[in-house]
Amino acid sequence: MKFNGTDAYVATEDLTVAVNASVALERPLLVKGEPGTGKTELARQVALSLGLPLVEWHVKSTTKAAQGLYEYDAVSRLRDSQLGDARVHDVRNYIRKGKLWQAFEAPGKVVLLIDEIDKADIEFPNDLLQELDRMEFHVYETGETVRAKHRPVIIISSNNEKELPDAFLRRCFFHYIRFPDAEVLKRIVEVHFPGLKQALLSEALTQFYEIRETPGLKKKPSTSEMLDWLKLLLAEDVGPEDLKRDPRHLLPKLHGALLKNEQDVALFERLAFMARARG
Repeated sequence: MKFNGTDAYVATEDLTVAVNASVALERPLLVKGEPGTGKTELARQVALSLGLPLVEWHVKSTTKAAQGLYEYDAVSRLRDSQLGDARVHDVRNYIRKGKLWQAFEAPGKVVLLIDEIDKADIEFPNDLLQELDRMEFHVYETGETVRAKHRPVIIISSNNEKELPDAFLRRCFFHYIRFPDAEVLKRIVEVHFPGLKQALLSEALTQFYEIRETPGLKKKPSTSEMLDWLKLLLAEDVGPEDLKRDPRHLLPKLHGALLKNEQDVALFERLAFMARARG
């Protein structure tokens, strides 16, 4: 199985090498990068490219590692016992399978996405070490051991909000998705907006990178925000001449798609005020 990108996803050469190395080594691929650089979408496109089902586990701040294995609903069992329900005699009726269990018992190979692992508690990655290494876990309530029928392709994304444990990192193949340069971003835009006029695309890319490189910017706009901005520009029928920004004016057109907090809006307002003062 080889991943070479898809028609809907522009994968750089180093990213395709990382994905294929992870598959060959049968180790989880840990993908880091700025929010909006396509980490989650990568797993979906890998599944599509390899022709495999996708199992998605989206991690939250309250997520525990054990939930990926299974959850035992003791409260429902107690309630059913009080109501005299015959289901209480089989504890399996109260076991809810987690995403790892679903991936392990799948009849064929699957892609398992563990999304934004850095959102969870610092112990979360360590609590999954044995399960991801041995591809099995024990269900204490039933006494059974669940083993993977086929080792899944595991993709783990992180926004780098917190450091991950060394023991966990040792078991992963690592790749950092760098923010795309102008040429790669142009290819990404052409996938989403085929036939876009080159003059508009050139002006939009120029302004986008100028905004990203503005000193003092708190949150740099991402690839997904660039695509949203272009979609709005097309919806409003903004041409390249209309898009050109005078530095003495306040903000880029439809800036709400690119600037996502009041500090960054205020920064551009201050820069515009200074430009007018100099003028």
